[in-house]
Amino acid sequence: MTPDVIEFEILTEYRIKVTLSSGKTGVFNVAPYLDKGIFTELKDYSYFKRARIEFGTLVWPNEQDFSPETIEIKMEEIA
Repeated sequence: MTPDVIEFEILTEYRIKVTLSSGKTGVFNVAPYLDKGIFTELKDYSYFKRARIEFGTLVWPNEQDFSPETIEIKMEEIA
């Protein structure tokens, strides 16, 4: 079963500390996606900080999102 994002904190340099319902916590780096398609809007840091959790995933007002699967695979896990 795919874990949901249950908590997050916006960090510097387009990184997000994420806690998943599985208990894993890590840092997801959004920077590699900033030049791709609809994610370019996230370069505006004030907009980037408008992230929220919706249906267990991170979303932004203009429909950008990262699935919990992507976050879990790509995040750097921390203890």
